[in-house]
Amino acid sequence: MKSKIIIAIMIFLLLPITGYAEETSSIDRLDQLSDEALQMVKLHRYEDAKKLLDYFSDQFRATSGQVSVLTSDEMRIVTVSHDEAVQATANATINHNEKINRVTKFRLVMDAITSQSQPLWTEMETPIMTVFGEMKEAAYNGDKEHFQTKFNTFLSLYDVIYPSMKINVTGERIQRLDTRIDFIDRYRPQVLADEGTQQELEALQADLQLLFDEMSDDEADPSLWWVIISTGSIIILTLSYVGWRKYKGDQQKEKNRSRGQK
Repeated sequence: MKSKIIIAIMIFLLLPITGYAEETSSIDRLDQLSDEALQMVKLHRYEDAKKLLDYFSDQFRATSGQVSVLTSDEMRIVTVSHDEAVQATANATINHNEKINRVTKFRLVMDAITSQSQPLWTEMETPIMTVFGEMKEAAYNGDKEHFQTKFNTFLSLYDVIYPSMKINVTGERIQRLDTRIDFIDRYRPQVLADEGTQQELEALQADLQLLFDEMSDDEADPSLWWVIISTGSIIILTLSYVGWRKYKGDQQKEKNRSRGQK
């Protein structure tokens, strides 16, 4: 009787986890579609990419009412980035690199939603920080043309990861980055001439580097560890109890056998 009760409790506790896994698997399938669409764009197969994105839209609408893991903000970010990706694959006037950027942006959004740690957008650290360093060097050297070029490149790269950052990073930190970037963009001439204004470059670089470092060091979601530990504990306890019952049963059989031989 006790073993049945323990098994029933274990099944009851695992039911919510099973439900969550079903929701997660739906998101994972959508994430895979976004990756396949990006691969098609890289191969210049824009029509195939658009078909995949259209299919994504159908599947997203079909599952959005069932998938409760997405917040309203995440739903909006997915929708906007998906629309941009569709427009990029359907518009023949948009060049190949811009198509890749827009579909990559969408791909990174889906990964940011599904990743437990170290989302793909953090892999953009090297190109972003390299361009930023070159931009800062041009500013200190007073090289206006080089500074303008590198800053525009930085803005393009930052735009690719921005929606996915908003999923994984707090609004307060995003706002601080936005304020610094807007300031540098608005006062570009002063950045080249004024040492005080150039300190914004140092501050922005420090904020970006800290963000990338923290995301790279990020570990698994604590709630996931709770699921692993609690589920593991239940299984261990159940197996221990079953093993103890088997041991007692074997002992009783041995006693009965001994009595029968006497």
